Amino acid sequence: MNLVSIYAKKLRNSGLRPTKQRIKICEVLFDTEKTFHFSINDLSKIVNNKSSQKISLATIYNTVHAFKEKGYLKQIPLNANQAYFDTNISDHHHFYDVKEKKLIDLDNSDVGPINIYKKINGKKIKSVEVLVKLED
Repeated sequence: MNLVSIYAKKLRNSGLRPTKQRIKICEVLFDTEKTFHFSINDLSKIVNNKSSQKISLATIYNTVHAFKEKGYLKQIPLNANQAYFDTNISDHHHFYDVKEKKLIDLDNSDVGPINIYKKINGKKIKSVEVLVKLED
C-alpha cells in the first residue's frame, strides 16, 4: 500500500474526505522519521510553503483536531491560549524553549520518579507527563 492510500485511509477513519489538501497535510505530518512538534499556525506555514495550492487554516485546524480525536496526534497545552501537537503519541516528557517557541522531547529515563500523593475518588492516573519550560 502506497503512502497516499495510507493517508486516505487515515483521513477516512477520522471522518474526513481524502482531498488533495488533506493528503498534503498528512505528508507534512507523517512522512518523517523524527517526531514533529507544531502549532496550528506553524503547520499552516509549512504546508502552504510545500503546496502550490493554498490550504485554508480551517482545513488544517479541522484535520489536526480530527487526527487528535482519533489518537494519531497528541495535544500538549502550554497555557490556556496556546497548544502544540506531537506526532509521537507515546507518553513522554518535554522541554519547552520559551524564546525559541520549540518543544524538545525528553525520554522517560531523563526524568526521575514522580510521586502523586493526592487521590481523586473514582479516578486513576492514566499517565504523567512533565513539561519543563526553559528561558535564557
